[in-house]
Amino acid sequence: MKKITKSNKNNFLRGILPLILLLSFIFNPLKVSAEVAETEINGKLINASSEFLRDLDFETWQLVAYKSPLIEEKLILRVIGYPGNLRIDHPTRLIVESGRKKWLLDDKTLSNVELANDGRQAAAEFDLDELIQNIDKNRPLRLSLSGVFSELPVPPFVVREWRSLS
Repeated sequence: MKKITKSNKNNFLRGILPLILLLSFIFNPLKVSAEVAETEINGKLINASSEFLRDLDFETWQLVAYKSPLIEEKLILRVIGYPGNLRIDHPTRLIVESGRKKWLLDDKTLSNVELANDGRQAAAEFDLDELIQNIDKNRPLRLSLSGVFSELPVPPFVVREWRSLS
């Protein structure tokens, strides 16, 4: 009769494989956020944070934060949707919430001649300075724009990018 024994090779591989995976993540971490990069806005190259996010209705929006040379070097948040999705009356306010805190960001779209004259109305701009000055952590945010989207979650890594611009 043959005696059946377990191979120690399988136990060794089961023990070493998680260690190899852990070390690979430590030395080659995954990038979770895009970096602030030069982007052409209003015909000029400007450092900006640009992210594509989805609202709770699975519509995709691009959020671009940048310091505007046109509006007293204020930090501006441009919300860009597919042309035809963002038809709003100006001025309106962007509602930003985090936990129990709430901010109303002023509409700056009409201050930008290029956007004010754009017939597609696919973008709106808001004053991001007040929000960034009032938060001291990279916290998740929820944006809502009346008649456009009810809730657009913004993860902490995007808030970190916005804060790095100020």
